[in-house]
Parts: sequence; C-alpha cells; structure tokens
Amino acid sequence: MENTNVVPDGGQFSDTERYKKLVLLHSNDMHGDFLAEDVDNKLVGGVGMLSGYINKVKEEEPNTLYCIAGDMFRGSVIDSEFQGMSTIEIMNMISPDVVTLGNHEVDYGVSHLLFLEKCARFPIINANFHIKTNGARLFKPYLVKEIGGMKVLFIGILTELVIAQAKNDGKVGTFVNITEAAEEIGRICNAHNSLDIDFTVLLTHIGFEEDKKLAAMLDPAWGVDVIIGGHSHTFLKEAEKVNDILIVQAGTGTDQIGRFDIVIDTANNCVAEYKWQSVPIDKEHCPVDTEIEKLINAYKSKTDAKYGRVITRFNRKLTHPSRTQETSLGDLMADALCKSLGLDIMLLGSGSVRTEELGPIVMLGDLTNAFPYDDEVFMVKISGAQLKRMVKYVVRDEVWEGAHTEFYQFSEGLHMVYSRADHEFKEFKFKGTDVADDQMFTVGLQLFHYNNMESSFGITHAEILANAPRRTVTTSAREVIEEYLTENQHLDVGVLDRLIIQ
Repeated sequence: MENTNVVPDGGQFSDTERYKKLVLLHSNDMHGDFLAEDVDNKLVGGVGMLSGYINKVKEEEPNTLYCIAGDMFRGSVIDSEFQGMSTIEIMNMISPDVVTLGNHEVDYGVSHLLFLEKCARFPIINANFHIKTNGARLFKPYLVKEIGGMKVLFIGILTELVIAQAKNDGKVGTFVNITEAAEEIGRICNAHNSLDIDFTVLLTHIGFEEDKKLAAMLDPAWGVDVIIGGHSHTFLKEAEKVNDILIVQAGTGTDQIGRFDIVIDTANNCVAEYKWQSVPIDKEHCPVDTEIEKLINAYKSKTDAKYGRVITRFNRKLTHPSRTQETSLGDLMADALCKSLGLDIMLLGSGSVRTEELGPIVMLGDLTNAFPYDDEVFMVKISGAQLKRMVKYVVRDEVWEGAHTEFYQFSEGLHMVYSRADHEFKEFKFKGTDVADDQMFTVGLQLFHYNNMESSFGITHAEILANAPRRTVTTSAREVIEEYLTENQHLDVGVLDRLIIQ
C-alpha cells in the first residue's frame, strides 16, 4: 500500500543545497507486540524484524528518522508482567529518534511513567500533559532534530478526550481540547521560527478523525507539514491531506510500519514531493535483528515459566473481531464477572478485551494477553431509565461514524434492539421482561469506566450515587475471570443477540 507523489532523482531537484531527502519511519499503538506470529505459514511482525527493517533503511538512507506516535505499552504478558520496564529496554535497543505519549502510557500510574521516562534512552515529548495545580508540563513539549543539514521540529499532542486513564491519578491531566491543542501548536511553531525550521511534524495520539479536525484548524503560516497519528488503529492505503497537511497512521501492532520518502524544499520549508507506504514487517522486507531477539526471548522465557499453564479448554475458539459489536469472547467475560460477583448486569468495556480470539486451549498467558487490565470492579445501583439512557449514549451516531468511543459487552439477561434510523429502542428487556423505568439493577463497572462515567455513558456520578453508594466488589477483574474459567471447563458461548443494531 503506498501513496505516491513521486520522489524523483535529479532533474528539477538536483539542487542538493535546496532540496533534501528525508525518510520518516513511524509506528503507533504497538501495545507490547514484540513477538512474530505465524500467519498462513509466514512469520509476520515482531520487533526483531521491525528493528531489522529500521536498521536496513538507515543504512540505505542516511537521513532517516524513526518515530512512535504513542501506546508502546499494554497488550502483552511481557509488557504487563514487568509493568513497561521490558518495553522500555526493548525500545532502547530499537532506539527511536522521538516518541510521544499515548493514553496507555499512564496505565501503570503517572509516577511509574515518570520513572520509565528516566530509564528511556530516547526522547519522549508531549506538549499538553501537565500537573493540575500549577500547570507544569511533565515532559518536554517538542524536539528539534538536526539531520542532513535540515532542522525537523516534532511536537507531541494528546487531548483530554483520550487521556481518561489519568483520572485514576487525580493530580494530572491535559484539560486541553482540540481547539486549545491547535493554539498550543501555534505557540510552539511561532516560538521556533527564528531557528529556520525546515520541516514540522506533529506526533499525535488523538485518533484519525480528530487529526483531520486538528489539521483544518492550523494556520498555514505555522508551517506544519505532517501529522503522524495513533489511537484509532487506522490502516490506510494512502496519506490523507487536509489544509495541505499530510496525515498518516500505521494501524496497530508491529505487523507493518509507515514510511514517508519526502523531498523537502528547504528554501520554502515545505514538502516538494513525497511517497508514503505501509510496509509489511515480514521476511520478504525485513532482516532479523538477532540481538534484540535475544532480549525478547530472555523476557519470554521468564513469562513462559509463570504463564505457561492451562486454565481451561473451550469447546471452540471464541472471537472478538470488533470493539463496536457484541462478540462471543466479550459475552463470556461479561458473564464471568456478572455471575461471579453476584451482579444483575455487567457492562464490560469492549476495549478491555485486547485480542481478536481466544482458545480453544487457554493458557494463563493467553488470558493475560486477552484481558491485561487487572482493575477494580465497582457495583452501582442504576434505574431502568438510567440504564436505557446509558446504552442509548453508547450506541449514538458518533460510534458508527468512525469516532474512537467507548463501547460495551453486556452480560446474560439483557436483550436490546436499537434502531439507528429512529434513534430508539424497539426492545429493551431483562430476563424476558420489559425493563421498567423505576426498576433498579446492580451493575458492575470497571474502575476506568466508572471514573469516566460521563464521557462513556453520558451520565454523571452524582446521578448514579443518588441511588446508592458505590461498592468495590473485586480488586482484580482478571483474577475473577481466571477463577471462573478454571471452574467452568468446555464453555461454548455464542453471540447471543444481547444488543441488536438495526
């Protein structure tokens, strides 16, 4: 897959003082995807081949920079077991030129993130993650990288929309919406005009649709050339252009890497020509970095010893192909928590399930990869009217228009039929009976989703807590699921039409 606005040799670009070539390699949402996988008898992905490709390109093209647009952490046993320290050590060996923060960088806590940043031997930038009390930034907001006689400005951006995990801490936040982010970019760009910046890159982690909105807000005089984004896990066939700014993203994991070959007009500080492509990480394109493979295998041997035991066997493989639909794996995990914790209903965040399939043999490591968020679950009291309103918010039009919103898996007993055309429920039943507005339910919510009640469900804490105080029913959601699977062998859960969208 490539998008070409031909990068020429010679010709009108033979003036090497004015026209210089830059290669930008980029990843996002790697989520601890360190190991190659066998896909149709072909090894794909993994940081061994990813690092091999980066090294190969840097040998071929001296003016090459590699950047990561957030979410290095979470999603694998190797990352979770060592709380990101393994990821930092592996990234130190890959040696990216610049990295920006994603929302999952704060999953292990802000103080732990600051510790990990001290262990990183590469720059981590973010312009708008700060301490609430005095507004002090936690990271350097930008990086000016000099390469091949060019000055390249990188700016890191998050917004309040995606940094919801920081609410668990309470002392930090972004409190920056997309409009304020655009203003911050303008301030940084204006402050560096005197340095004669040749090329400006925004490293964002706000989602592809938000990237397009942000690009439209930027003043062309600020000189932003490219937005390299993350968060929405968007796979592209070609670069998008908005307001003369090129916008790209490289999906998720390490199965591919984005590559820009750009000719920069340093006289006018703009893109003269470019080619963008998504390069597959496989043996056809990538040599293997054997040294980094040794490090990964050392971590893997430790996790294999701990997580290499069988906990259950399903009758068949269960799947979770999409976050915005009911899935067999999502149904199972919602049921496990609901039944084990004695709830009426469990609302399980679809994004808590991180793999597309599980089983039929389930090792502890497989479960940990599939459900890495070992968080608390709160029980709250919710009325039938509130429940309908919350689910209606979850299935709002924005969800189907590509926005990166929260979606949920529902436990057994609920049966809901929602009409997108009418924006109404045709059916809303619990255990075969229509849900009454004044009917009360005990409902389970994970810590993250409780903390972000208003943005996830369109309802406030005050409204919920007016019914009854919240109660912690477990401090470890994953341990509850593990125990349930151990006690219930040969499970077979189909998609049970708990939420039907028409």
